[in-house]
Amino acid sequence: MVMDESQQAEADIWKFAFGFITGTVVKTSVELHIQDLVAKHGGSISLSALSAALAIPADHLRRIMRFLIHHGIFHKTSDDHYTENALSRLFATGNMSAFMMLHGPPPPTLSGVTPQVLRTGKRPDVKPADGEDTWTDPAYGNHEKVFTDAMEAHSRVTTSKIVAHHPDLFRGIRSVVDVGGRHGMALSCLIKAFPTVRGLCFDLPEVVAKAPPLDGVEFVGGSMFESIPKADAVMLMWVLHDWSDNACVEILKKCKEAIPAHGKVIMIDAVVEEDGGEDEYYGARVSLDMIMMASTVQGKERTHKEFVRLLDEAGFSSHTVKNINTIESVIEAYP
Repeated sequence: MVMDESQQAEADIWKFAFGFITGTVVKTSVELHIQDLVAKHGGSISLSALSAALAIPADHLRRIMRFLIHHGIFHKTSDDHYTENALSRLFATGNMSAFMMLHGPPPPTLSGVTPQVLRTGKRPDVKPADGEDTWTDPAYGNHEKVFTDAMEAHSRVTTSKIVAHHPDLFRGIRSVVDVGGRHGMALSCLIKAFPTVRGLCFDLPEVVAKAPPLDGVEFVGGSMFESIPKADAVMLMWVLHDWSDNACVEILKKCKEAIPAHGKVIMIDAVVEEDGGEDEYYGARVSLDMIMMASTVQGKERTHKEFVRLLDEAGFSSHTVKNINTIESVIEAYP
């Protein structure tokens, strides 16, 4: 894909934003002695064998290996085996592995990418919410104002992409509820572009209680695991990647209950290509996936097949995926 200067700049900003995760994941691979295991298996190892040897769930390892391969560490063959290369061999015991371990422990916000956490699936430093870890918990270190400001910055960029590339997204929609919309920035931007749409920003009561008034936006407090306000469309922007597959299915079922037969659920999330590809944002997506692993354990960035599985289990009949030329895509699901 040929990108103009502004598109390239946007792709680059994600690299700067997520660049800090690389050293943490590489260090974890050294701590796990992944290269040593690959060498012990003759230079090539299957995902199942790697998972058994390390006592770590295969899904976590698949995502870690996908990230390492993107950075040129290891190769993947057509039969789903991981093979060593010149760079990966430098991480073997007795080579450069000790130098990699010289760097200090990761900061608290990345302590989820450690062998212990990967094996147990538990974060001693994070308080559970609804049975799962959440990186929005102030006790975890992502203090509320910092998190809210970051999400508002992200919302402005992403909604501008939606308006520019798919102005038909809200055609025929009279009302939309933004689930997990915090202080309503995404909804406010969309309402300005589509002023005939009634907007409801839905989040936890303690979150919406602190939201400043916004033209065209009504704030509603509650839990998406209990019920969601009725509307023609339900929007989930950067919400599903916080949660496990089981939790996502429950969230999507509640969304489906909230819309009429002619309505839809709009998910704005990263869709990770199965095997890389030429997309300039692929590196940002797999980096974001490592951040979700580090900060939530249960959360993840999903492939198209993984989204299809969630939608099928939640009872949706069909869906479409729309490219908006950024790290996320728009997935429209129909009841």
